[in-house]
Amino acid sequence: MPNFLITWVITAVSLMITAYVVPGFHVTGIMGALIAAVMVGLVNAFVRPILGILAFPITLLTFGLFAFVLNAISILIASKITPHYGLTIDGFIPALLGSIVLTIVSSVITYFVRSVE
Repeated sequence: MPNFLITWVITAVSLMITAYVVPGFHVTGIMGALIAAVMVGLVNAFVRPILGILAFPITLLTFGLFAFVLNAISILIASKITPHYGLTIDGFIPALLGSIVLTIVSSVITYFVRSVE
C-alpha cells in the first residue's frame, strides 16, 4: 500500500510540474492533481494495454517513440474524464509535449525517491 501512495503522490507532483512547464496543459491545484493522477492511473491500467496491442507494429517501426503518442492519447482521455476536477489539455500538441515532460519528471522524481529508501 505505501508504494501505491508514493506513486500516486509522485504522479500528482509530476502533473503539477508538467502543467507549469507546458503551455496548454492545466492542473487546478493540489486536489486536482491528485484526482488527475488517479484518472491517469486508471486510464493507463485499462485503456493503455489495448492501445499498446493495437499500436505495436507502429511502436516497433518507430523504435518505441510512438509510446509518447500513446501516452498523449492516454492523458487526453484522462483529461476528458476530469475536465472540471483537475486536468484540462488544450489539444494534442500540449498532450504530446506533456507526455514527454511528464515521463521525464516522473522518472527523475522516482529515481530520487527510490534512492532515499
